[in-house]
Amino acid sequence: MAAALPLIYAGLPRAQAAPSQLGMPGPFPGRVVAVEHPASIVNGQYQPETIQEMMHRGMQELTGAPSWQDAWRALFQKGDVVGIKVSPVGGPHLCSDASVMHGILEGLYAAGLPKSNIIVYNRYRQELLAGGIDKWLPEGIHWEAASEAYSETQHDMEGYDRDHFMEMSLIKPGESFDDPINRRSYVARVVTQRVNKIINLPIVKHHQSAGATIALKNLSHGNVNNVNRSHVTSTLNACGVFIPSVVSLPVIRDKAVLHIADGVKAQYHGGPSGRPQFQWEHKTLYFATDPVALDKTGLKVLDAKRKEVGMLPIALSKPDKYSTFLNCQVEHIEIAGQLGLGVFDDNKIDVRRLNLA
Repeated sequence: MAAALPLIYAGLPRAQAAPSQLGMPGPFPGRVVAVEHPASIVNGQYQPETIQEMMHRGMQELTGAPSWQDAWRALFQKGDVVGIKVSPVGGPHLCSDASVMHGILEGLYAAGLPKSNIIVYNRYRQELLAGGIDKWLPEGIHWEAASEAYSETQHDMEGYDRDHFMEMSLIKPGESFDDPINRRSYVARVVTQRVNKIINLPIVKHHQSAGATIALKNLSHGNVNNVNRSHVTSTLNACGVFIPSVVSLPVIRDKAVLHIADGVKAQYHGGPSGRPQFQWEHKTLYFATDPVALDKTGLKVLDAKRKEVGMLPIALSKPDKYSTFLNCQVEHIEIAGQLGLGVFDDNKIDVRRLNLA
């Protein structure tokens, strides 16, 4: 399958518009909308009608638009080619959900986009299939991946663009620093060549090397290759700098215009793998154009849950058998703020909480 990946571009739409002017931190810097509904999940199953209500309220509160259609038209127009970056790394136990995805699709339809201009994507094909995402996408919605599956090498170039990369003086043990491919992480071609806007659909979740994997990390490690150099071992960890360095690439920061974090189910420890013993039903969706403010808000949610169960905050946590890294580098959120990707200062973050009970 890996050798055939370039063929998926034939006959499919390419982004014709210039890079969006709605890129990070977007038109609503510092604004995060948290929509909670106690009936959003029942017996472990997302409730589509309730999720749709949460989507409507969240998008209208975020944009200030008078209607669902106007809310989506504030960010998306006819002619856009939109990529939706899903998050299936948690496997079936914690994966982007069909009901949330269908709400996003309905919003894009309302903005005037045809199905042919919507691409659901993930870095790894096998990961997307394991999450079952391909089975619940409506007919006519295309999906694709940049790589076939995870590998330790991560230098495959079939689905990546040689003209767009983040170079950093960071290589994996045993590699030659003289070879630029070892120092670079190349951006997936679906991002550079196919879409002009991205909707980021992360999960609210702990990550043992980055501390939290919400909006920023779903973009950094989900859009480029050669990412395992950022967290090779429990002490060889550079996620704090690697994540904002990737997300600040213009081809990513200019195109990612909406972040909808799924916290209906969330995970406070043991990530990024889905571990049911650390998951809880948070019953909340988060909406933002600012990924930094969103991640700062999500980190507080995770820490609050950890405190509830008697655990230290993520930044102060120590290794255990479920989270082996010496330091969880939550500083990637603050560094992203310093790079202008969003608002980190709590005094400037406006969290709007809507309880639909």
